[in-house]
Amino acid sequence: MPTAEIHCLAATGDICGEGCVWHPQQNAVFWTDISRGLLHRLQIESGHVETWSFDQPVTAVVLTSNTELLVLILGGRIVLWDTRAHREVDVLFRLPEWPGVRCNDARVDPAGVLWFGTMQNNVRSDGTTMEITEWRGALYSLAAKGEVKQWHCGFGISNTFAWSPNGEAMYFADTLANTIYRGHFNPIHSSLEGREVFFQHFQRGLPDGSTMDAEGYLWNCRYGGSCIVRIAPDGTVERIIETPVINPTTCTFVADNEGTLVFTSAGNAMPHGGPAESLFAFESGVHGLPVTPFSL
Repeated sequence: MPTAEIHCLAATGDICGEGCVWHPQQNAVFWTDISRGLLHRLQIESGHVETWSFDQPVTAVVLTSNTELLVLILGGRIVLWDTRAHREVDVLFRLPEWPGVRCNDARVDPAGVLWFGTMQNNVRSDGTTMEITEWRGALYSLAAKGEVKQWHCGFGISNTFAWSPNGEAMYFADTLANTIYRGHFNPIHSSLEGREVFFQHFQRGLPDGSTMDAEGYLWNCRYGGSCIVRIAPDGTVERIIETPVINPTTCTFVADNEGTLVFTSAGNAMPHGGPAESLFAFESGVHGLPVTPFSL
């Protein structure tokens, strides 16, 4: 495959850019800077970026069935945020272990249920980070009525949530274990059964955030590996996209019929200068899956 032509969409100076999602009704990309507690929005047509700040790390963004509301995953709580009034309008969940443990990655399953992971909190109050020494991460689901269920625990960093096109397989990762798992999923009842190793010990960095394409291939950002890897359903590497950043962190498709893949990056990302810690994009050549919103 030829080298992808990657271009910078926004140079926002993020320390730990994460959580990106494309909002089709607003034709915008939302993403976060975990370390600075920021939420960004890039308007695709104009290139204009708006930023809002919060009192906790902002780790992920998901769409909802109300196009004016987003779910924001913060360090110690999950909230509904109004994109018009620019304020929190409801708290859906509070993490009891906060601030020792914080929320991390999150996505919505085919039935509209939110899945999110946790990890030892590595973000100090001043935004600096510290080493992760305890395997305190877990995997949860959160339904619209507030029902929370823990599915797995003992992870170093619970990360990556994606579903196969038919919704019958769920992919999730432990970054510190350098392992992506796959489990049997019931897309009607939002239940996960078992887990098997899907992709493990890849030598290019560690598994961070991912997205799924319409052909059933998983696109996984490799933190510390300067690349994004496209993984086939049988667990083999189909393609490696070399990135101009050391730490690509998560990715999402923009316009499911276009094939544009957008990804974020984390600190120390640019080895030779340039638009440090930014939002990037390239043409993948494949279609993405439509993003399922959280059912309110």
